[in-house]
Amino acid sequence: MWLSDFRVVLPDAVLDRGSVRIEAGRIAEIREAPVAGAALWGDGLILMPGFVDMHGDMVEREVEPRPNVRMPMELGLRDLDRRLKVAGVTTAYAAVSFSPASTYGHLRSYEHTSAMIRAIRAMNGRLKVDHRVHARFEITFPKALEVIAELIAAGSVDLISLCDHTPGQGQYRDIERHVEKIAQERNLTRAEAERTVAQRIEERTLPAEVLAGTLRQISDLCRAHGVTIASHDDDTEAKVALMQGLGVAISEFPVTGEAAAAAKARGLMTAMGAPNALRGQSYSGNLSARAAHAAGLLDILAADYHPSAILPAVLELAKADPAGLSGAARLATCNPARALGLADRGAIQAGLLADLVIADDDGIGHVRATFREGRKIYSDGSLSLAQAA
Repeated sequence: MWLSDFRVVLPDAVLDRGSVRIEAGRIAEIREAPVAGAALWGDGLILMPGFVDMHGDMVEREVEPRPNVRMPMELGLRDLDRRLKVAGVTTAYAAVSFSPASTYGHLRSYEHTSAMIRAIRAMNGRLKVDHRVHARFEITFPKALEVIAELIAAGSVDLISLCDHTPGQGQYRDIERHVEKIAQERNLTRAEAERTVAQRIEERTLPAEVLAGTLRQISDLCRAHGVTIASHDDDTEAKVALMQGLGVAISEFPVTGEAAAAAKARGLMTAMGAPNALRGQSYSGNLSARAAHAAGLLDILAADYHPSAILPAVLELAKADPAGLSGAARLATCNPARALGLADRGAIQAGLLADLVIADDDGIGHVRATFREGRKIYSDGSLSLAQAA
C-alpha cells in the first residue's frame, strides 16, 4: 500500500510531499511526489521511522505502580506496550536492574528481575512493540554476575550497561546535592541523610582488584555472545578510557561535557534522555542534553523514564540541528539502531522494516499513528481507520 503526501523524514533529507510504499512488512519504494490511489493520505503530516528506544525505565513501575503493590507481570507488560506504541516507539529495550540494595529494593532483586526478563521474552510475540532486554549491571554487586551469565548464555539479554551508583561519582558525584535529595525524598534530617549516604558508600566500596575482575568477566561474556555493552553515567575522561578498553560501544547519560567529549573522541556513541532534552536540563543537575546536542556531542535520545517525551524532544532539537528535522530524528531512529546492531530498521529506506510513525508538529507535537512491520499498531482516531488498517 502507498502512504502519500507526507513530509517523509529520510536520514539525510525531508521530502515535503513524499510517498512510501509498503509491501510484506517492509518499505518497498519511496517517491518524492504524491501517488494517486494511495491507501492513506497525509496532507502534510510527518512520516518518520519508528523510534528505537535503547533505555526505558518504565517496566518496574508498571509491574508495581505503588510500593509493595504487585500487579500481574502480564498486565504490567501490556500497559507498558500501550504507553510505548502511543509514543511512537516500535523497538524498546526495557532497562531492568540487578541491585537489591538500591532505593527500589526487591524490584531489582535477582529473582524479580530474572522473572521480568523471562516474562518479556515469553510475551514478546503477543505484544505490539518489539520488546528487548537491557540489563543494568551494578558493578558493586558482583553476586549478580552468575545470574547475568546464565541470562546472556540463554540469549535473554540484548544489551548490558555497566553501572555504579555509589555516591561520590557518576550520577551522584555531587555528594552535597545527593544528601539534600535523600533528605527531601525520605523526609530525613540532614544528619540522618548524611548517615544514609555514608552507609551506601561503605557498602558499595570494593577492592580495586574485585571490581577489575568483575568488569573483565562481564566484558568477556558479552564479547563471546555478541551482546552490546554500554557504560552508564561516565563522569571523567579516565572512566571513558577504561570503559572503551572493556569493549563498550555506547556512553549512556554522560554526566559531564568532559566525559561526553572523550566518548565522542574515542568513537563511542553518546546517549541521553529525551526528558532532559525536552526540558533543557537534567533533573539531577548533570549535563544538559540540549547543551550536548549544541556542542555536537549527542548521538542518541532514549526514553529514560518518559517515552512520550521522545517526539517533542526531537522537534525541539530540530530547531537548532544543522540538518533540521532529519538530523534530530536520527537521534531516536537510525543512530540507536546502528549502535545496537539492528541493521533492518531505523530509517525510511527501501528494504528495511516498515516501522513508522505518523505525527504532527503542532505545539509540542503529537503521534497520530504507529506502524510496526507495515501493520497499524496504534491510531489516535484522527486518521481513517479503514485507510490505515
